[in-house]
Amino acid sequence: MGRKPTRKKKVQPKGPADKLLRGSIIAFFIIFGVAILFVLGVPQSAARSVGAALGGLGFRVNNVDVVGIDAMDPDPVYRIALEERETALPLVDVEGVRDQLMDFGYVRDARVSRRYPDTLVIDIVERTPKALWQDGERLMLVDEEGVVLGRVPVAEMPDLPLLLGPGANRNYPQLQRILDREPALASQLASARWVGARRWDLNVATGEILALPEGEKAASDALAAFMRNDRANPLLGIGVKRYDLRIEGQAIARMPEPVDTYREEGANGSQ
Repeated sequence: MGRKPTRKKKVQPKGPADKLLRGSIIAFFIIFGVAILFVLGVPQSAARSVGAALGGLGFRVNNVDVVGIDAMDPDPVYRIALEERETALPLVDVEGVRDQLMDFGYVRDARVSRRYPDTLVIDIVERTPKALWQDGERLMLVDEEGVVLGRVPVAEMPDLPLLLGPGANRNYPQLQRILDREPALASQLASARWVGARRWDLNVATGEILALPEGEKAASDALAAFMRNDRANPLLGIGVKRYDLRIEGQAIARMPEPVDTYREEGANGSQ
């Protein structure tokens, strides 16, 4: 009897999917090896040299995807991310990148992640400007927690409450709680000055200054009592310069200084 002929398997050429799979397997073992080097305490320079081989397979930061930015300048975010463009994607210090982003006032939170094969994804949660704070010559935007977001040119001042004085931004949450009880007054607030690092003077759009007592509860109670009286018998808009509410149960009115007609005429050279 003759021998049966053997059948040979036809080997198909590797397609793109096979090459990608093979590259992924190689990448996995390289990542695993780098992790072992770190665990064993091998110097970072050696571990990064191994990581560079992974970057050579195409797993390098070639793209940066930034989402969530609306008000802040995106350029500094991209600059930080692009510092990683020579790094193999698995070796990017995502926590270190996040820490740098958290230094920006506008950033409430940030998430940094990898999207293989070559993209670093940065998701920003912004703070929202709620007030302006003027301290000396500086004019800053602050959020509802009083966090400084950045400087703003005087010519570009947005329509936001104005806080005056050192420390006014840090105490803005207290002011918000006081005004939440009196929304009618909150809508008329022109500015608020933090006085002596202990209390507020409220500047009302009708021209008056309301001097509040120290302490959140005392200030809230005094303002509530004043506004009840104002609803019963108008106190705002009648020409008073200042109401001192620092003595419990009282609103001491200070009228504008009278105009000295004789002196004004003399100053103009009239007899």
